[in-house]
Amino acid sequence: MASWGEQLARLELKTADDTKDHKVVGALTVHKEHYTEMALDLWPESTEEELHDSFREIMASNRDKILFYCLGSEFVAFIHLSIRVDYVEGTESSPTGYIEGVYVKPHYRRKGYSAKLVEVGEKWLKKKGCKQIGSDIHLDNHVSYDFHIGMGFKESSRLIAFIKDIKG
Repeated sequence: MASWGEQLARLELKTADDTKDHKVVGALTVHKEHYTEMALDLWPESTEEELHDSFREIMASNRDKILFYCLGSEFVAFIHLSIRVDYVEGTESSPTGYIEGVYVKPHYRRKGYSAKLVEVGEKWLKKKGCKQIGSDIHLDNHVSYDFHIGMGFKESSRLIAFIKDIKG
């Protein structure tokens, strides 16, 4: 029987508007630079070194998964999924799948690539015992909000974080 990674690597998708092979692949250590390039765009406050460290930690974890969407040999999108065992706002079960980040390069947006990544990711999470998947966004990120609603997510709560420096 093929491993989960091999099954993902074989998943090929074709669309009428593109003759390139479409596929979703699980991350391998050799994909570090593809991840870092896109992650820097998604999280510009991070450094390349921090993202390299994060990638190594994700690759070593059995509760994290990075999936890439590829057109031929070009990496155009990724999703980072995790399995959380602590409480996730609005959930009714544990463990819970979680979208830690999803990114599609600007030129490739609105073509359904992120939806396919979520779909394949949900299959992985289900195999790991998850019955629900959570996510979060910044309050002013309307594009991400629309994406989540379009993917069938329901808003479970709104959270505003506060911080204050302690004097002295």
